[in-house]
Amino acid sequence: MKIVITGAAGFLGARLARALLAPNSALPVSELVLVDVTAPTPPPASIPVRALALDLAAPGVAEQIIESDTAVFFHLAAIVSGNAEKDFDLGFRVNFDATRALLEAARRRASDLVFVMTSTVGVYGGTLPDAPDEDFAPMPQTSYGCAKAMAELLVSEYGRRGWSDARVVRLPTVSVRGGSANTAISSFASDIVRETLEGREATVPVPPELCMWLTGPATVVHNLVYAATLPATAWKERRVLALPGLTVPTRELVAALGRVCGPQCAARVRWRPDAALAAMLASVPARLDARRALELGFREDKSYDDLIREYIRDDLGGRIPT
Repeated sequence: MKIVITGAAGFLGARLARALLAPNSALPVSELVLVDVTAPTPPPASIPVRALALDLAAPGVAEQIIESDTAVFFHLAAIVSGNAEKDFDLGFRVNFDATRALLEAARRRASDLVFVMTSTVGVYGGTLPDAPDEDFAPMPQTSYGCAKAMAELLVSEYGRRGWSDARVVRLPTVSVRGGSANTAISSFASDIVRETLEGREATVPVPPELCMWLTGPATVVHNLVYAATLPATAWKERRVLALPGLTVPTRELVAALGRVCGPQCAARVRWRPDAALAAMLASVPARLDARRALELGFREDKSYDDLIREYIRDDLGGRIPT
């Protein structure tokens, strides 16, 4: 089957591409198309892999990457939270307008394709229950969350009308991310591990008691592929699903770092509160009711200690820098 990934040059997109090309992939890929604003680096493959540098919101681009033989479409491309807050127009252009263009192309050219879009806990806000589920009304407090909530409604509408087999998965914050820091307001959750293991300081801009909803890279990639393999009947009229995660206080991120990597790493963390950023993070839930995802067979992580060990294994080759 022909599969397309947008945001393929990013951290998750690149990992998803490698997972799809692995011998044990749950999806039988015959051709892979990798799309981002800068051309992704194609991983080694025995099948055709195309890497394209495209602006998804530009006229006609959606039709270039969605063709009649496209079977699965993973839409990961986004302007992340911090950048979307600073540049409203760019955020909506990429996070909403491009999504609509892609769905329209699917409607006209490949209405049977499985369309999997990633969303965020940032669609929530305001007064929240302890663990909202998918039926709790979104009230985002950021431009990123607003655009994603709008895109979720659009995906659900196209699915309801049968214009695509559309599915949305709301991701917890992914940690630990390798590579360089991004502009997401939650990026410090990965900085705490990645930077300190390289001997650098990591700044935490939120109070120690603030809790976050987290998942690891391996689990989220597995769950993205699994979301595409489920039959349409598993989604029924509820096209939006909250993926499982871990509720972790920020102080526990640092404590886990000390347990796994030693007190010298934890000592490199600096607490420098940023009131505006902390308020945005405090507006989203620290846990979601993910029972529906677990009943459908999605995977969940066990502990943040395990996620640190996963980073050391997969990104550092099993060696903690000295």
